[in-house]
Amino acid sequence: MRAENFLNLLYPRCCPLCHEILREQKRLLCPECEKKIRPVSGARCMKCGRQVDKEAEYCRDCGKRNRNFTQGKGIFPYDDMWKLSIEKYKYYGCREYGKFYAEAMLLFGKKNIIRWKPDRLIPVPLHRKKERRRGFNQSAYIAEQLSLLTGIPCDGEIVKKCRNTKSQKKLNAQERRNNLKNAFIIRKNVKDLTLLIIDDVYTTGSTMDEISACLMAGGAKKVYFLTPVSYTHL
Repeated sequence: MRAENFLNLLYPRCCPLCHEILREQKRLLCPECEKKIRPVSGARCMKCGRQVDKEAEYCRDCGKRNRNFTQGKGIFPYDDMWKLSIEKYKYYGCREYGKFYAEAMLLFGKKNIIRWKPDRLIPVPLHRKKERRRGFNQSAYIAEQLSLLTGIPCDGEIVKKCRNTKSQKKLNAQERRNNLKNAFIIRKNVKDLTLLIIDDVYTTGSTMDEISACLMAGGAKKVYFLTPVSYTHL
């Protein structure tokens, strides 16, 4: 018996959306939830990919200030179902959900990845204290799975988080930006590289902006981002 099959007997995989045990353990999502998932549709912000009115080119946030990233996209709209899924993935040991997120990002973001042509996948780093407490870096795991699917190298050593910041959850947009100021450093040469940042959720874009600023200052050619989930409204 293969090790993976044996582990599935001991710890059966669950659907990442309804959290019920998958009857078919080779599946990443149950058939019922597969019918329910819908990516963000309609007009999208030309910068961050957030849903906008038909006439608008940019969302409220991107229209008000310059972004340090070139472009980005979140696949699914953040709602109660996705909130619970992400929480279970990050905090309750459901690491296998990361494989589904990566598959979904490739399925619904393939055209973007092909158009962007990234040289490296860059996971959003955690401070070492937080990663030790959580047990893993959720963004790195998604990036590693996406790397296996696409063949694009994933490098979690390029960007390091050098300051242990407060949680972003309860901060407004300005507080988020201030909280992340000088929190990241570049550890490797990125000159002339096109880079794709991977995270679990896109909220205000503060994290993407701060990391992108570091990468562009280090000589990166272009910086994009991709996430499985994005806030549609703030």
